[in-house]
Amino acid sequence: MSFVPPDVEGAGRKARPDRPVPRRVPAGYPEAVADRLRVACVQLNSGIDKGANLERAERLVARAAATGADVVLLPEKWNAIGSADTLRANAEPLDGGETVDAMSGWARQHGITLVGGSITERREGREKLSNTCLVFDTSGEVAAVYRKIHMFDVEVGGQVYRESEAEEPGEETLVADVEGWRVGLTVCYDLRFPELYRILALDGAELITVPAAFTMYTGKDHWELLLRARAVENQCYVAAANEWGTHEGGKASYGRSMIVDPWGLILAQAGDEDTVITAELDRAHLERIRRDLPSLANRQPTAYRWPAGV
Repeated sequence: MSFVPPDVEGAGRKARPDRPVPRRVPAGYPEAVADRLRVACVQLNSGIDKGANLERAERLVARAAATGADVVLLPEKWNAIGSADTLRANAEPLDGGETVDAMSGWARQHGITLVGGSITERREGREKLSNTCLVFDTSGEVAAVYRKIHMFDVEVGGQVYRESEAEEPGEETLVADVEGWRVGLTVCYDLRFPELYRILALDGAELITVPAAFTMYTGKDHWELLLRARAVENQCYVAAANEWGTHEGGKASYGRSMIVDPWGLILAQAGDEDTVITAELDRAHLERIRRDLPSLANRQPTAYRWPAGV
């Protein structure tokens, strides 16, 4: 199922009469907590031309905002994807980078929280790059920074992927406070590591985001399976924005961006195109599942032991 809302450019939150203007909370009182959250995933077929990717992403973020989304998620390496040389040529610092400034402006213009997929980050004093996910609040300020932990070094479908050739792994898990929800941040290959997702859930994550460039070869068999498994195991929502189509060097991404509920049901799924999917998340639904089938509460951590030498 693919949903592309009307092509409304520059539609900001203030221009949408269907959304109530958030109330101002007097000093000393807690912020209101949204029990429902509208999430949009942007899917696109990125290439090596950063300028063209930025233009296409800008239009899709505007479409996502026009649906009334509170949170918009971009895919992995959406501003430039390709070989190690391509990544190095398009890497940028977080301070003053072209892509970072663009995402900040989009979040501020549309009054949304923007989970900026991931971009290739150049960090001062480091030889290798980082695969970095930035979260921007509604004012366009950086609210969270997560660096992908697991490097995609594999050989699948006749293609060799060596992410560690140009990039280094992150070292910290992260759960951010987003629009009154606890949101765990991951990137693509992280999806194959259930221990990461369990840590995020135990740290309070109600939604876990997965910007990705999941390969065509593995995606056809594993993408939906893994997304639904992570949602069910951790009784949380999972929103996954994937690349689609062929990239530099003939490598292809699977697409089928997806939003999954804590019961493992697919709320929205993209087709094979540049598009936007949306779904409304309901905290009461999540809490009901966790109450009626309390697998997280029934854990027995004192009985769990990592095998020796691991």
